[in-house]
Amino acid sequence: MAAASDVSPQSYYIQHHLVHFNSAGEKQGSIADFSLLNFDSMFWSLAMGLIVIFVLSRAAKSATAGVPGRFQAFIETLIDMVEEQAKGIIPNETTRRFVSPLALTVFMWIFLMNFLDLIPVDLMPWLLKTSGLGAEHGDPLYYHRILPTADLNIPMGMSMGVLLLMLYYGIKIKSPGGFVKELFTAPFHAHGVAALFLAPFNFLLNCIEYAAKSVSLGMRLFGNMFAGELVFMLIALLGGAWTGFNGASLGLGIGHVLAGSVWAIFHILIILLQAFIFMMLTLVYVGQAHEGH
Repeated sequence: MAAASDVSPQSYYIQHHLVHFNSAGEKQGSIADFSLLNFDSMFWSLAMGLIVIFVLSRAAKSATAGVPGRFQAFIETLIDMVEEQAKGIIPNETTRRFVSPLALTVFMWIFLMNFLDLIPVDLMPWLLKTSGLGAEHGDPLYYHRILPTADLNIPMGMSMGVLLLMLYYGIKIKSPGGFVKELFTAPFHAHGVAALFLAPFNFLLNCIEYAAKSVSLGMRLFGNMFAGELVFMLIALLGGAWTGFNGASLGLGIGHVLAGSVWAIFHILIILLQAFIFMMLTLVYVGQAHEGH
């Protein structure tokens, strides 16, 4: 990363907040670097996952057959919503017994991870500074990004999990032989010599289809949350321009509060929508594994 003197304060501010607390202690130099571990993304994603497990287990333990309380009614509403969507997409009841709870968990997990974007961007650095853990450059926690879904590794890791489910149910429903046969005979069906000629093209198209589904699933979530995070950083720069009680500073301060409030309210819809889309596409892709070309 360039030194602070090489870039403007605004650019350095944004660059700083886009660096993960990782095993290298510096900005990742390439899109994919499997030698690095982003500890902040791992911590916050696991923390949100444990919260989801705790909430669902508590709901299961406290469930009653009588009139449900608000908490139980809320969880039951979520379960019914996911189950209704699954029934219209996945025909196999046995598959739904596993995939429906999985889709509910994915929805709640992504929502909680996305919700972290509403935490003020400078709150975590301030807490680290006051605690003495990451006050200055060179300290272990000097860099820290709190939003896991703005780290490409997390959405792509989840999409790879969905890819494994697609392959698993494709093999389970169609049998290993039938699954492999479909890879070479669909979508262009033919017989005889033509089938042999088209087999490599069919296989290539099917591989591209699986890859495109996985990449688009992860990139959609990453792109939306990364863009939202950048907007919050740009809004934070308005407040950071405060130089005292003068017209320019007061105007930027008011703009900071108004823009931050409006974007936060709008961003709540994005948070919910992205979690819902990821859940729905998980159901759709698993449902497509039950279908033949």
